[in-house]
Amino acid sequence: MTKKQVVGAIALVLAGILFGVILTSGFNAVKPTSALDVPIIGSQDKPTNTRFDILSTQNAFVQVAKEVVPTVVSIKVVSKSEGGARPFDFFHFFGPDFEFKIPEPRPQEGMGSGVIITKDGYILTNNHVVEGGEKGSITVTLWDGREFRGKLIGRDKLTDLAVVKIEANDLPVARFGNSDELQVGQWVLAIGNPLGLNLTVTAGIVSALSRNIGIIRDSYGVENFIQTDAAINPGNSGGPLVNLNGEVVGINTAIASRTGYYQGYGFAIPINLARKVAEDIIKYGKVRRGVLGVQISQLDESTAKGLGLDKPRGILVQDVISGSAAEEAGIKAGDVILECEGKEVNRPGELQEIIARKRPGDKVKLKIYREGKTIELTATLKPRKEEEEVAEAKDVEPPAKEIEPGVVSFEKLGLTVANLDEEARSKYKVKNGVIITKVEPFSEAYDKGIRENDIIIEADRKPVRNVDDLKKIIQSRKSGEVILLRLRSSAGNRFVGLKIQ
Repeated sequence: MTKKQVVGAIALVLAGILFGVILTSGFNAVKPTSALDVPIIGSQDKPTNTRFDILSTQNAFVQVAKEVVPTVVSIKVVSKSEGGARPFDFFHFFGPDFEFKIPEPRPQEGMGSGVIITKDGYILTNNHVVEGGEKGSITVTLWDGREFRGKLIGRDKLTDLAVVKIEANDLPVARFGNSDELQVGQWVLAIGNPLGLNLTVTAGIVSALSRNIGIIRDSYGVENFIQTDAAINPGNSGGPLVNLNGEVVGINTAIASRTGYYQGYGFAIPINLARKVAEDIIKYGKVRRGVLGVQISQLDESTAKGLGLDKPRGILVQDVISGSAAEEAGIKAGDVILECEGKEVNRPGELQEIIARKRPGDKVKLKIYREGKTIELTATLKPRKEEEEVAEAKDVEPPAKEIEPGVVSFEKLGLTVANLDEEARSKYKVKNGVIITKVEPFSEAYDKGIRENDIIIEADRKPVRNVDDLKKIIQSRKSGEVILLRLRSSAGNRFVGLKIQ
C-alpha cells in the first residue's frame, strides 16, 4: 500500500469515529417533547443478607419435637347431652297424631390436647375442650400411653382456657417463652392430637399477630390471637405452639375454615396471657381479672384525622363506664390510648391482653392523646362485678346399682350385666358367667371393644358365677386400678383390662 493510500485509510477511520461521537451525543441530547422523566422504580437498598441453612433448620425441628412431645397430652371428655329436640320439630314430619317421646340424654365424646405445666400434673388446655367435663368424665393420656382420670380445676370462658389436674409426679414440663417477643415470619411448630392422630407435629410460621376473630362472644372476651399457617385441625385445641427454642409461645385454639378443617389459618392464645390465667385458676380456683372500664374500638384514617392525629394509631375510647377505674383515672370518651405499660397499642386486642394479665388493685400507666396533647394517666384496676364461671369435677363415683334382681349396672365401667339362665348357658356354651346387657357409648368398656351379649366368665382370674361375684371383685378395686376381665363372644375368648374410672 502506498503512502497516499495509508493516509487516506487513517482519515476515513478518524472520520467514522467522529461521526459516531456526534451521532451518539445527538441522540442523548434530543428527547421527544411528549416524554416524561421515568422515576426510579423499586428500592435501591442492598438486599437483606438472610442465611437459610436447611439442614440446621431440620435439626432444630427434630430437637424441638423430641423435647416438647413428651409434655403434650391427649384429652378425652365424655359429657351428657341436654336431651332431644322439641316436639314441634317432629310434628312437621309426622303430623299431630304422632306419639312423641323426648329421647333420653346420650353421652357425647370430644377430643383435644393439653400441655403439662407442672411436675405434679397440672395441665393447660382450652375451655371448649373440657366444657361439660364437670358433669361427665375427663381422661388424660400421656405420650407414653399411661391414662389418668382428669379433674377439672377451673375454666375461663373469657379467654377459652382451662386447667385440668391428674394425680402423677415427676412429669415432663413444658418450657414457656415470651409471646411479646414474637415476630411475623418466625418459625413455629404446632403439636397435638388432630383428628385422633396422637402427637402430631406440624411446622409453619407466625403469619400475623393481634388477631381478633370474634369467637369469644362476650363483651369482656379477650382475643389477641397469634395467627399461624402450621396445620391445625380439630383435636389440636389446647396443644402448644412452640418456637425453635422449644418454648411454648401459644395455646392452639381455633381455625378459620369453610370446611371445618385446615385451610392455612390457625390461631393460638399468647402464652403470656395463658400463664396468668393458669396461675389464677391453680391458686384461686378462678380468674381474678382487673377491669379498666372502657368501651374501645380501632381507629380508621378518617376518625384519626378528625381527632387531629396524622395517621391511625392507638385505641379510641368510645365510652367510659360510670364508677370504673378509667373514670376515676380521668379517662374521657374521645381519648386515644397510645400506650399501656410502655407498650404501643394499636388494636383493641393488644390493650385487652395487657389488662387481662393484671389483677384487681394493680396500677396501669397509660399514655393518652387528647385534643392535640399527649398526657399520662395511671388507673387502678377494679374487679369484675360478675362472678367468673368456674367449674369443678365431682370426685364422687356412683356405686354399682342393682336395677332389678340379677341385673347390676357398673357406672364406673360403663356396662350393665345380668345373670345367665340355663337357656343362655346352653346357647352361649358356658358353664358360668354373666351376660352384658348394655354398654354405655364412649365408656371405658365401650372404648375397649366390649359389646352387648358378650359374656364375662372371669374377673381378675377368678370365675364369675353371678352378678354378685363380679360386684364384689369390682368394688374391691379403687379408682385408677385395673380389673382384668375374660370375655367370651362370637369371636372367641379374650382378655380385656379395664381401668376403674
